[in-house]
Amino acid sequence: MAYAAKDITVLKGLEPVRERPGMYIGSTGLSGLHHLVYEVVDNSVDEALAGFCDRIKVSIQKDGSCRVEDNGRGIPTGKHPEFKNLSAAEVVMTMLHAGGKFGGEGYKISGGLHGVGVSVVNALSKRLDLEIHREGAKWTMTYENGGKPKAKLKKVGPSNKTGTTVSFWPDPTIFEETEFRIQTLSERMREMAFLNKGLEIVLRDERDDADANFKEQKFKYTGGIVDFVKHLNTSKEPLHKRVASFESEAPEGIVEIAMQWNTGYHEGIHSFANTIATTEGGMHEEGFKKAITNVVNRYAKRRELLKEKDGALLGEDIREGLTAILSVKLKNPQFEGQTKTKLGNTEMRSLVEKVTNEKFADWLEEHPPEGRQIVAKAMQAARARMAARQARDLTRRQSMLDSAGMPGKLADCSSRNPEECELLIVEGDSAGGSAKQARDPAVQAILPIRGKILNVERARIDKMLKNEEVQALITAVGAGVGAEFEVENIRYHKVIILADADVDGAHIRTLLLTFFFRQMQALVTDGYVYIAQPPLYSVTMGNTKQYLKDDKALEAFRKENANRKIDVARFKGLGEMDWHELRETCFDPAQRTLLRVDASEAEAIADETISKLMGNDVDRRREFIQQNAGDVRFLDI
Repeated sequence: MAYAAKDITVLKGLEPVRERPGMYIGSTGLSGLHHLVYEVVDNSVDEALAGFCDRIKVSIQKDGSCRVEDNGRGIPTGKHPEFKNLSAAEVVMTMLHAGGKFGGEGYKISGGLHGVGVSVVNALSKRLDLEIHREGAKWTMTYENGGKPKAKLKKVGPSNKTGTTVSFWPDPTIFEETEFRIQTLSERMREMAFLNKGLEIVLRDERDDADANFKEQKFKYTGGIVDFVKHLNTSKEPLHKRVASFESEAPEGIVEIAMQWNTGYHEGIHSFANTIATTEGGMHEEGFKKAITNVVNRYAKRRELLKEKDGALLGEDIREGLTAILSVKLKNPQFEGQTKTKLGNTEMRSLVEKVTNEKFADWLEEHPPEGRQIVAKAMQAARARMAARQARDLTRRQSMLDSAGMPGKLADCSSRNPEECELLIVEGDSAGGSAKQARDPAVQAILPIRGKILNVERARIDKMLKNEEVQALITAVGAGVGAEFEVENIRYHKVIILADADVDGAHIRTLLLTFFFRQMQALVTDGYVYIAQPPLYSVTMGNTKQYLKDDKALEAFRKENANRKIDVARFKGLGEMDWHELRETCFDPAQRTLLRVDASEAEAIADETISKLMGNDVDRRREFIQQNAGDVRFLDI
């Protein structure tokens, strides 16, 4: 086939966004839909960071649109010096990589540094209304069908306030669904308020079917990240009452740190750069971890809590049970990729390390009871680590290509290409037998597990590694566990939880998700964990057979076919399904439905959710379940 100059396509304006939306917002699913809201809110937060905004209001309207209003300075409305036929506001709304964050004095610190935020929202909306209050006047403009202006920016009257309001309707031809989930937005808005001390964010759900718990919520925290740490530790038992907190400003930027240990066994360090969650960490996190390891070891030896013969405590020992928020703000952050998940500024590693070394050392000296408690917990963790070493060695995979040492009940697949391989974790031996017949043995492996695995939220790693079912999971996945987990070594790129469609099955799924998030976190955050959707019913109507997920689906089906004879069969569990039924509903990629578990953008929220559900606080767990009954989101946050 000929390949000539005429075959080169140049996409102009906002066309690239509509052509490849996933490049700009990650996906066209629910996470991408909510990302539109975050991009608009980020612009308002940038005004707060600059000191010109103290209130943001986010409303989901009755017609399904989202409205974001702030009391900042308002987008400039004057003519742009380079594009003289366009106002600055029109440039911001219609051109990628245009904004006030690439130079000049508009913003010293901002989160939306790639300059594609609100223009991308415009490109992916069927309609967007812009309202600006600035310099005593009100200006309006409307865009339609992916950012096409309906008319020029127009002054419509006087105004005695300042700020920007953006209302947008997501394009249903782009997104898989366009209904916003208020709780997903609630969690994100709370996080933004924690990270911006004193900023008030109001979230309203004005739809007719709005949940009473989420009609209007106001988030404002005068304690900032100290309140954030207390919130995350609410479902846990704090080791010490005082939250260690300190901040420092230097030419390189601003550092804020708050931390508190709890009696649990899991590390919860959540880092941010310019209020953007750096879920993959980066230089600031490296400096922080190195510093607290050095500070605690020095303190323990100086106070003779740690003997010379004991050797130094490792970082993982010291960080056991630590909940920490690390927030840095800097003028020119270097993020890895548009998703901004890892900070690359080396100067921030040095600054955070220096600040933590000085300030945390002072805090320990000023709070000796807390210092002793932190050291004692770290020493206990070190003893458990040494006791767990032998068990961990037994579960460590020897080689990616070597299946020796695999659990006896694992029916492995023949392929050794992880990208095409799936591991289906099946509840019960009887279901495992049917699953082995239903699978494609070339690419689908089956691991039956017996009953409910250990709740790792309440177990230290040495106890966890003695559990037979946990050992089988670690060995099958093949990439280690805990601090030694290396996601690039996983043997399967789809790890699918296949449990019964009942309450016990839901409990088993939750236990497995807790294990993966706590001990193989990258497996979850990198998108390798899935939930199978086995049906609860099969219905036969004439010569046709159909599978229905739950009671709600059955009720809808009966209404649609009210005048026809329907035979309904209820599956009590996977063990009751024959292998043909399992293949159709759970194994055949062309027919099955899988839910992908996603916690990539909100690890702090996932941490909090698991602590509520699987921790020791019964009242908090009951409250959470009552509020979320029927909301099957798993960790899709």
